[in-house]
Amino acid sequence: MSEKNQLQDIIISSHGDGGLLTHRLLQEIFYPSFNNKWLQQEGDAAVLNLNGLRLAMTTDSFVISPLFFKGGDIGKLAVCGTVNDLVVSGAKPLWLSAAFILPTGMEQIDLKKIVKSMEETANGLKVPIVTGDTKVVDSGDRDNLFINTTGIGLVQPGICFHPRNIEPNDVVIVSGSVGDHGAAILAQRLQFDGNSSPASDCAPLVELSEKMKPFYDDIKVMRDPTRGGLATTLIELAVAGRIDLVLEEEAIPVKTEVSAVADILGVDPYYLASEGRAVLIARAAAGNRILKTLRSVAGAESSSIIGVVGEGEGAVYLRTRLGGTRRLKMLSGTPLPRIC
Repeated sequence: MSEKNQLQDIIISSHGDGGLLTHRLLQEIFYPSFNNKWLQQEGDAAVLNLNGLRLAMTTDSFVISPLFFKGGDIGKLAVCGTVNDLVVSGAKPLWLSAAFILPTGMEQIDLKKIVKSMEETANGLKVPIVTGDTKVVDSGDRDNLFINTTGIGLVQPGICFHPRNIEPNDVVIVSGSVGDHGAAILAQRLQFDGNSSPASDCAPLVELSEKMKPFYDDIKVMRDPTRGGLATTLIELAVAGRIDLVLEEEAIPVKTEVSAVADILGVDPYYLASEGRAVLIARAAAGNRILKTLRSVAGAESSSIIGVVGEGEGAVYLRTRLGGTRRLKMLSGTPLPRIC
């Protein structure tokens, strides 16, 4: 059997990067077995109807190296990541669960710091962690900590965020600079200078969501561009909505320090994870009002309208600063194993 065929039969790190191999894994293995009307929503959270209430439920697993990084740690990341999946689904977060798979040899002082970080983040949002589980495994790596979280929230009345709502001439908005989290992890792994290296944007989107409530009738869909970054998130939306997106490179906010890390390592910042940003697609008529409101939110001052929706079948195009156009595609490899 060739090496290529062997790789097709085993799980490799690229299956976890949110790109092409992740999508194949979902389509070929998980969806055929777990297929149901809730899973078919393919959102950041499933929306469930219960006795007249609409609940959103999401689950996620977090594994990252290093456990502590500039701008946060795995504990803060786990709470924010789960809360944000509920928020971009139009839900008010209510409860969280947290399960820990602990590696033998881990320093208890590090675990205490991570649990304290989760406590402070959850308490600050008034979203309690109400249940959980703990297991210990002999992984051979004392930093090989896994945290699984589940979140439940109440979907606000009248909200129906879905890619099928997207129409030509809608605008694409991002709530701040992109790629910050991915670049911060890369920089810390490679021990770049601490003062000039980027910080993660890891943060909850609850305040942003509250500010967006007056525009919920104008917003077609919201997502947080985590694993796979801005590019992968927009490709997923374009495919699901059966539309094309045309982005303007000049309008996409990327911090200088993020660009520097990306240039040194030869990676595209549009594929680097953001952990405190939202991507919105909304009616063009409301675009400037949404943008003005977003820029009033702490951390979202660099929000920008970055593109428009056109007719098509699921492609994303980038108009470059040099005047050319290139198509953004799903990555088939990963520059960032253990990123979130």
